[in-house]
Formats: sequence, structure tokens, C-alpha cells
Amino acid sequence: MTQNPVQLSPVGWMSQLSQNEMALITDHTNTKHYHLFRNCVLAVLNSGAETDDMTSMLNKHKSFAIDLIRRERGVKIELLNPPQEVFVDGKLISGVHEHVFAVMRDLLYVESIYPNHSTESCSGSAATDMVFDMLRHANALEYNDGINTVVCWGGHSIGHTEYQYTKEVGYQLGLRGFDICTGCGPGAMKAPSTGAAIGHAKQRIKNGRYVGLTEPSIIAAEPPNAIVNKLVILPDIEKRLEAFVRFGHAIVVFPGGVGTAEELLYLLGILLHSKNQSQQVPLVLTGPKETSDYFEAINAFVEATLGIEATQKYRIIVDDAKAVAQHINNQREVIRNQRLQNGDAFSFNWSLQIEPEFQIPFVPTHENMANLHLHRDQSSADLAANL
Repeated sequence: MTQNPVQLSPVGWMSQLSQNEMALITDHTNTKHYHLFRNCVLAVLNSGAETDDMTSMLNKHKSFAIDLIRRERGVKIELLNPPQEVFVDGKLISGVHEHVFAVMRDLLYVESIYPNHSTESCSGSAATDMVFDMLRHANALEYNDGINTVVCWGGHSIGHTEYQYTKEVGYQLGLRGFDICTGCGPGAMKAPSTGAAIGHAKQRIKNGRYVGLTEPSIIAAEPPNAIVNKLVILPDIEKRLEAFVRFGHAIVVFPGGVGTAEELLYLLGILLHSKNQSQQVPLVLTGPKETSDYFEAINAFVEATLGIEATQKYRIIVDDAKAVAQHINNQREVIRNQRLQNGDAFSFNWSLQIEPEFQIPFVPTHENMANLHLHRDQSSADLAANL
């Protein structure tokens, strides 16, 4: 059944677009740009959906379409046959409304300013400049200079016990004035922000930030939750990971799947680099008591592959949300002093050395996987990159 189109007024500077920007996302014959824009907006409109099946979601909403309409006061987005779960009495939830225009902002920006973002030439300082530029363009760096942003990684499909624990960790962090940065999806990405929002409310913190970093290939499987009040869509997994580690001041890892393992190995590989030995990045692995075996297995794997030095880069705290928050809070001055000694910014960790192996997008073909070097006759940092 065809529904009446829904028109959304723009937020922020998105009310004014150039002719080229309009063409990028309104030309339905340009499958690359239009379908990328359409599918990312559809993913945002599936906020709260209890599914991570991207194919099922796209098939369910085949009739969904999106257009831009010029008006005297600027540009409006028109949605045809959007999912109805994100509407309240016919009106789109405000947080989802913001996310729709965040998609437009970031996709247009990367295609207009960085058309070669996926090539091997976009590594080293060029990749870092791009990550910084996109965070700045989204105003995410504003208010990020208080050593108060904790990145939370973990599974998007978790049980009730784990969800409540991750929410409690967020709550304890919120009570101590920390903001939360996650992958923006459900599960262990939603719960910490929800908990922190309660902690902020109790402390009368009115400008709490719940930052979500995502990218087009996973946004459909992990639709942004509406708690996120600053959404940034990076162009690929590698730049998203770099944004996490340069933007955050501390990192908490909850139990998760292969994506969470990738994130942990990524960070360990960076911290094991000889030029990063002075870096202060508090890293805590935590979960409820039921996950103790999980962390024992993770720790054993890290020690067996990367060595005992890698296990010294993190602390495992099981079933004690308050201890997690207290440990990170106690490291605030250590982080601040290290940034001052390096002459580094508080809002973005420029001095962190990240090698091209961690920046160039990896395409997981059979050939590329077979060519990975997974033996111990290399540095731990290089092995972590291959793993």
C-alpha cells in the first residue's frame, strides 16, 4: 500500500545545496550515489529494529524512495513509503530526523571533497587529515577537549544480562561526567549511552554527548539508535576505526563477535608500535560474571599470538561496573599530562602513530585472505594488523 510522501525540513547548514550536490543524490540513474544515499537513509529509518539482516530489510522496503525538493526556504527531503516504526502520531522521531540529515551531510561531503577516499593513496597523514576533517565538519570535535569521551565497543546482538551490565557501565561513567562514543547501533552500542543519559540527568549535565560512528557497509546491519545525538558516517571501516581511537580518551570493550575482536586487535596493534609506547589510552575489557570465560579465552589468544606485552595494554574487570568507571576516571590526569607533554590536542589524538596497514581498506576476497601473513616471524604490531 502506497503511503503519502513525508517531507522533512532540513537541520543545520543542509538547507542549502549546490547543483552538483543535488545531482549526486537525486539522479536515480546514478546507481552508485543515489542507492548509497537511499540505503543509508533507510537504515537510519530502521532505528530500533530487532534485526541485523540487511538483505531482509532492503527486500521488505523495496518501495521506499527518497527525493530532494527545492523550496523557497531551501531543500526538503521527501520520503516515499518509509518504515512507520520511527513515527509517533505521524511525526518522525526528532533523533531519527537529525540522523537522516547527518547521512546527507557526510555522504555529500566525502564524495565532493574526497572522491578517492578508498584508494591506497589515502593513507598516512592524508587518511588522518580526512578523519579529522569529517569529525570537525560534523561538529563532533566541539566539547571533546575535556578528557571525557569513552569509546564503548561490543556486540550488537546481546542478551538481557549483558545489556543491563553495559547499561550500568554507561551509568557509572555518566555519573562521573563522561560522554559516550559507540558504533551507534543496538545492543552494547545503545546500552552505554542509555545508562550515561540517566547518569547525566542525575548530575544535571544538560550537554551530554552520545556520539555514534558508523560507515555505509554496516549501517544497515547496525541501524543508529535514536539516543545518539551526534552521528558521523565515515567512508569505510578503517577510517571509522581510526576515528574511534583518535577521538576517544579511553576505551571499554564488552563481549562481542568478530567485529569486536577486529576492533581490539586494531587498537592493540597500534599500541604495540614502538612510537606509541608513551601513549596513555586506558583500555578495559569488561562484562558480567557470565562472560568471565570469554575474557579468559580472549586473553589467552592475545598472549599466544601477540605476546605478554600485548596483554599489559589492557585491564580485565569482570562484573564491576563501578570499578570500570573509577579506573578510567583515575586516569584522566595521566591522559591530560601525556597530551600536554606531546603538545597534542585534547580533542583529537594527532600523535598516535597509525601505519598504512591499518588505514588502507581491506577487501576480504579468497585471494587476499590467503595472502595474509599470519606467522610469528614479524613484529607484534604487524601480526596484529594481519590478524
